[in-house]
Amino acid sequence: MRNEKPTILITNDDGVTAPGIAALIEVAKQFGRVVVVAPDAPQSGMGHAITIGKPLRLHPVHLFGEIEAYQCSGTPVDCVKLAVDKVLHKKPDFCFSGINHGSNSSINIIYSGTMSAAMEASIEKIPAIGFSYLDYSFDADFSLSQQVAAEVIHAMMHGKLPAKGLYNVNIPQIPIKKYKGIKVCRQANAKWKESFVERVDPHGKKYFWLTGEFQNLDKGKDTDVWALEHQYASVVPVQYDLTDYELLNAIQL
Repeated sequence: MRNEKPTILITNDDGVTAPGIAALIEVAKQFGRVVVVAPDAPQSGMGHAITIGKPLRLHPVHLFGEIEAYQCSGTPVDCVKLAVDKVLHKKPDFCFSGINHGSNSSINIIYSGTMSAAMEASIEKIPAIGFSYLDYSFDADFSLSQQVAAEVIHAMMHGKLPAKGLYNVNIPQIPIKKYKGIKVCRQANAKWKESFVERVDPHGKKYFWLTGEFQNLDKGKDTDVWALEHQYASVVPVQYDLTDYELLNAIQL
């Protein structure tokens, strides 16, 4: 490693005041100089959305001691873009997103603002990791998540995890004493069976509330869903290239 400390960009999709981002900052600051740019409000489910129809606001906040931090009115991807262009004025050495409150395993990565922020960094060739903990509670205990995050970050910075990559890390909601370790996995083939609950507001107008059931269609023991169900943390290397290469080679026009 170089003698100077690496610059680490921290962001998330749950908002700058979420406990998960504070937990990740505590880990990351052991490894380098941390700068935070995160949404000023929850942005879960935003995917890779960017703001183009209204101005973006960026304001400093003092929430993490001496850590330089900003809240942004935009999406998680906006936060990464603004951080590079207007806060750091250069690419950081690493970008870590999270710790998300809730799972981003399997198909959830498609909808995840947490992972889209990390993916945006990866597009810019910034080594990136998204961290998610399978506990949606605001007062969740992030002790195990911090342990896993420290192990994964250390592996990336010391060459055991290729730093050119983008990684989706999920941590099970279990007591630390039951934790079995980290498994490198593939993304499970799963989907949401969704439905909309129809209701009526106080003004007599209809509205709809999205609900659904997660369906794991994959029986493999090498998937992130299997690992999480069996008390492992999962690490899935992912990419933003959506080309289906098998189909590409089969097409003849």
